[in-house]
Amino acid sequence: MEFILLDFNTEDLQILLFILFLPVYVVTMAGNVLIVILVAFNPHLHTPMYFFLGNLSCLETCYSSAILPRMLFGFLSGDKTISFSACLAQLYLFGVLAGTECYFLAVMSYDRYLAICKPLHYTMLMNGRVCSLLIAVSWICGSLGISVLIFLVSQLTFCGPNKINHFFCDFTPVIRLSCNDTALIEIIAFTVSFVCTLPPLLITLTSYVCIIHSILRIPSTTGKQKAFSTCSSHLTVVSCFYGSLMIVYVLPNISSLSEVKKLLSLFYTLLTPLLNPLIYSLRNKEVKEAVRKTFRKLHKLKIQKRENKRKF
Repeated sequence: MEFILLDFNTEDLQILLFILFLPVYVVTMAGNVLIVILVAFNPHLHTPMYFFLGNLSCLETCYSSAILPRMLFGFLSGDKTISFSACLAQLYLFGVLAGTECYFLAVMSYDRYLAICKPLHYTMLMNGRVCSLLIAVSWICGSLGISVLIFLVSQLTFCGPNKINHFFCDFTPVIRLSCNDTALIEIIAFTVSFVCTLPPLLITLTSYVCIIHSILRIPSTTGKQKAFSTCSSHLTVVSCFYGSLMIVYVLPNISSLSEVKKLLSLFYTLLTPLLNPLIYSLRNKEVKEAVRKTFRKLHKLKIQKRENKRKF
């Protein structure tokens, strides 16, 4: 009926971990929500690049909220139990959002490739209909495989230990507790992981290789440095996300590596959602200007309210 999440097996450090992870969650949520609001309410940000960034930030908000609130509650209360249905729901949300993010990153890199390498055809190739279609396909691709896996996991029998050696309901730790033969499910899971990570990773890397090749042709040294700085930042986030994700699911499922896998899981569950708004958006001049304008409008509204109160 329920599982027990063992998180980091540090009973004496629960409050310290809560104090450490709470600011990460708050900053992640604030940064991503800010990007969504700025993209939605600033007309000059209604371009394909910012449309994708807004969707990525929205996804990261849901992604963080699928895992961190339950973990923080466990740190603060000491209650490590999670019901079977809640565990399946968390596993499903994590799988859908992680798979969709892989495709989002590929779509965003392809968008940058068109903007830099095919500037004359960019407006025609990346119109509103194409942008919406790419986002819809990303969600569909991220949802299909994990939906099949969750259905198969829900059919398993759990009759032995109920302790999950992880800080959230991840696929491998959960099916380890099943009394059934899980060989077929593990093969399907590997196939789904392969399809959800390798093709978008290849698209992302190919796009950035073409982008870097185009950057090398820029005559200005300052222009090259600026472009390389942006690309290196983006590739850092992509490498962190894909690298940790693939290592965790490729390493053999042996107990000696369980703690290593948990630490690596922090990269794609905590670090990437925190870095994405900082790397992709908040370092951008147009986004910074949108933030300034938004705060100016809010300041003017406050002044107007004060003046109206004085008049009455």
